[in-house]
Amino acid sequence: MKHSMYAMTKAAAAASLALGAMLAGWSGAVGAAGNIANGKALVDKGMCASCHGANLNAPISPEYPKLAGQYADYVYNALRAYQNEHSLVYGRSNAIMKTQVMSNPATLGKDGKPRPFTSQELKDISAYIESLPGDLVTKK
Repeated sequence: MKHSMYAMTKAAAAASLALGAMLAGWSGAVGAAGNIANGKALVDKGMCASCHGANLNAPISPEYPKLAGQYADYVYNALRAYQNEHSLVYGRSNAIMKTQVMSNPATLGKDGKPRPFTSQELKDISAYIESLPGDLVTKK
C-alpha cells in the first residue's frame, strides 16, 4: 500500500506540474512588460473611452467596469478570455468586448479588415490601463 500511495502522489504531482505548465503557456502572468505608450495609442484608436468613460474611470453605464488602475495581469487575462469566448475553460462571453478584441483598428489584415489584437498588443493595453490613476480598491 505504501508504494501505491507513493506512486499515486508522484503521478498527481506530475499531472499538476504538466497542467501548470500548460496554463502558464496560455497566460498566467502578463510576463514581458507592456509598452505603455503603445497601449495608450491602441486604447485611443479602439475608442475604449466611449464605453469606459474619461480616463477609463467613468463608465457611461453602471454595467461597464472602471478600468483605470486595474492590475495588468487581470486586464490581459480578461481580454484574452474575450478572444477565446467559446473555450469552456478560458472564455468570457460579451459580444461588444469580443468585437473589440477581435478588431484592431490600427492594423488591417491582407483582406483589408481589422485583425485581432496580438498578445503583445493586449499586454501593452493592459500596462497602460494599470498605469492610469483610478478608483480601484483592493482589500487584504
